[in-house]
Amino acid sequence: MSVFREFMFPNPPSVFLTALPIFHLVSTSAAGLLEARGNPMKYSKFWNVKDSLTGSSSSGGVNISSRRAMLLCYTPAFLIAAASFTLTGNHPRSLLLSSALLLHFLKRILEVLFVHKYSGGIALKAASSISFSYATSTFSLVYCQSFAQGHSDPAIDLKFYGVFLFLLGVAGNFYHHDLLARLRKEGGGYKIPTGGLFPLVVCPHYLFEILGFVGIAFISQTIYGFSNALCTAMYLTGRSYATRRWYATKFEDFPTGVKALIPFLF
Repeated sequence: MSVFREFMFPNPPSVFLTALPIFHLVSTSAAGLLEARGNPMKYSKFWNVKDSLTGSSSSGGVNISSRRAMLLCYTPAFLIAAASFTLTGNHPRSLLLSSALLLHFLKRILEVLFVHKYSGGIALKAASSISFSYATSTFSLVYCQSFAQGHSDPAIDLKFYGVFLFLLGVAGNFYHHDLLARLRKEGGGYKIPTGGLFPLVVCPHYLFEILGFVGIAFISQTIYGFSNALCTAMYLTGRSYATRRWYATKFEDFPTGVKALIPFLF
């Protein structure tokens, strides 16, 4: 524990905030495992909806267009990040955290509007669940950070490393999202992605998203911040594994040396 105190703020004196990282870790681990086993959340190309826009989904619920669903996923968290500046005061670390969260979700919204190419629909129930998860994690990051404002910085200050990792993650994630969108523009259905890190891993966009959340954890240096980064990594590891399996099944010429998430390793 003394090692942790060197680079983390004390945990807030709250039973809820103490239990939240544990609950988040368990639930996200389960979701990542389901993704890896072929039971994805209902918003990816691995989940088929029978009536793509306005009909009933296979679960009996209502579907909405994918673009509207993704905006629903990201907008509440964006608004919470924007409102969080009222809690930061002049605290530099809190300002950095709120700015990073705001930029993260603003980027996602702009990508939904101008970059990503969608087809079909997403179950409204699933989109609402994802939206609630993003909003809750964003609020928790800001709320936990507010308790740290009364403490001196940890002995090992990671916030500037965090800014670097966050910006690297945002840039790398956007670049590979743009490559995927350009590939979809060419038509002809799904293709094996090329360019960037795609010759090495099928999900470089997930790798950079994980780096972005590690950067946010370094900026915050709270227990919840590190827990949130670990949960993101575990879930996206499961998704990347499923994505690689999907490509290997769909394309006979899929290169066997291309990994799922980490070049040359996994």
